[in-house]
Amino acid sequence: MDGTPENSYKFYQNKDCEYFPCHRVDDRHLFNCLFCYCPLYFLGEKCGGNFIAVGKGEKIKDCSQCLIPHRAENYEYIVKKIGENIEQL
Repeated sequence: MDGTPENSYKFYQNKDCEYFPCHRVDDRHLFNCLFCYCPLYFLGEKCGGNFIAVGKGEKIKDCSQCLIPHRAENYEYIVKKIGENIEQL
């Protein structure tokens, strides 16, 4: 993570969370909790993440293997995708 003050808004850790980290990672120090619940879930297949469709009719996404929202360097990607798809809300 870029530790400069101007980029500090891109990274947050909640080490007191009982689920921290909620995904398997190699380096817990870099795990970002800022987007605890992925704001791109609503995009379905267009989210760009690593998910598996599960459930009846495969309409539910299993995102347990996706780390896009949990890396500070993906902040701009997430904000851009939300902006591009805001009308779907």
